Amino acid sequence: MARILNEKKDGFPIPKDNYKMILIGFGIVVIGFLLMMGGGADSPETFNYDIFSFRRITLAPIVVLFGFGFVFWGIMRKPKEKEEEK
Repeated sequence: MARILNEKKDGFPIPKDNYKMILIGFGIVVIGFLLMMGGGADSPETFNYDIFSFRRITLAPIVVLFGFGFVFWGIMRKPKEKEEEK
């Protein structure tokens, strides 16, 4: 156990591959929010029922939640350790 405590790791706490996963997750979140956009009425006297479309009510929140889950997975994922040949 003392050997583990004395080991010093250099670099960032999160490996480079995990940062790529985090960026992909944020991209998925942005796509989800873009799917939620629109549906406003042209004039305040008319009501546009497009705000209740499947895309805005169901699909976009699922995409956003999937993106946040992907970011969480990217943060928590352990990198594969390379086998050292002796």
